[in-house]
Amino acid sequence: MKQITAIIKPFKIEEVREALAECGVTGLTVTEVKGFGRQKGHTELYRGAEYVVDFLPKVKVEVVVKTDDVDRCVDAIVKAARTGKIGDGKIFITSVERVLRIRTGELDNSAI
Repeated sequence: MKQITAIIKPFKIEEVREALAECGVTGLTVTEVKGFGRQKGHTELYRGAEYVVDFLPKVKVEVVVKTDDVDRCVDAIVKAARTGKIGDGKIFITSVERVLRIRTGELDNSAI
């Protein structure tokens, strides 16, 4: 099993959710986060004063899938989240040792 963590632009979340649903993903976790990468933030004008916004709003999407489904899900996220502009985000893939569904006690693949 693998955990896919995608950091994306907030306005792309619905497209990513729909793309993952088409891949058969039945559950995911979404968190509003702030951060920066190569984008390094930007400057904004507020009431005539210019200030630097270091941390930009992003959305973190986390989903655990069977190892066989990783490439398909990653491709779906990339296709749905890409704008072609700086700040589109990143995807991290990590191994998951064990999953336990609290309600039923199911383990690993049956608990996803």
